[in-house]
Amino acid sequence: MPLDPLAKRLLTMMAAAGPAARTRPSVEARRQSLAKLMQFARAEAPGVATTDGTLPGPGGELAYRLYAPENAAPRAPGFVFFHGGGLVAGSIQTHDRIAAGIAHVTGCRLISVDYRLAPEHKFPAAIDDAIAATEWVARNAGLLGIDAERLVIGGDSAGATLAAVVCQEATQNAGLSIVAQCLICPVLDFEETSPSREAFAENHLIDRITINADLADYLPDGIDAADPRISPLRAARLTGLPPAIIHTAEFDPMRDEGNAYARKLLAAGVVVEHVCHDGMVHNFHAMGAILPQAQLVLSQIGEQVRRAVGE
Repeated sequence: MPLDPLAKRLLTMMAAAGPAARTRPSVEARRQSLAKLMQFARAEAPGVATTDGTLPGPGGELAYRLYAPENAAPRAPGFVFFHGGGLVAGSIQTHDRIAAGIAHVTGCRLISVDYRLAPEHKFPAAIDDAIAATEWVARNAGLLGIDAERLVIGGDSAGATLAAVVCQEATQNAGLSIVAQCLICPVLDFEETSPSREAFAENHLIDRITINADLADYLPDGIDAADPRISPLRAARLTGLPPAIIHTAEFDPMRDEGNAYARKLLAAGVVVEHVCHDGMVHNFHAMGAILPQAQLVLSQIGEQVRRAVGE
């Protein structure tokens, strides 16, 4: 399908507002740019209450926000959510509306985690935080009103990278009961440049310059990008992973790696529900003020997660 007309209008507006010649963004510019973009986030979330707290992380306390739907059961399914932003940008605040929307449509008590960002904290800080946060939620599920036997791990963009890695690592941890992983426009492979990364390297919401800058800020010198903790698609063994809910977008540079991960999981015997959304761009699910498809995909995710947790 062609690029959705509303998505095309958004890209045209962004191109007109940007500099004529793209250069590597500073970390602060990257963070400000994402914060501005996420102002387009809209998601229906009536009756979702929030509580802020901290949890112990390997490098110090991590902030989290708990989203509780008003009709959630006393022991509701839990959803550990990691925000996107290239592991350099993003926060609980930037993704507040999306997290609330996911909690509303899934009926889960959702915990959004403020993991450490690069370049101040390089690989594997974000991964260590994501694993520690997931384990903490499982241990403290009762206090959070969560059923520890019904945990979903998810995220969008680079947050989906963390979610995928947590699920891969969790196969070695018998104490975790993850019933599903939910990956939205996931970033899964820095080892090879896929056709979609080439085709949409410019003027498709996130460009090659930004992607490369994020990776350079995130990785210490000498680290192999094929490490599955960086490129989860490169994991040698995927058997036994939790069922996967994967949403990709036709005009997303990361489309091919998300699609490939869905195929690899299926080949490994993992249950997969995968939708590649025609005409859409990266992060479209968070553009509800502009793209009607944003609310539609959240509703779809809600139905998929509810089935996975037995609601």
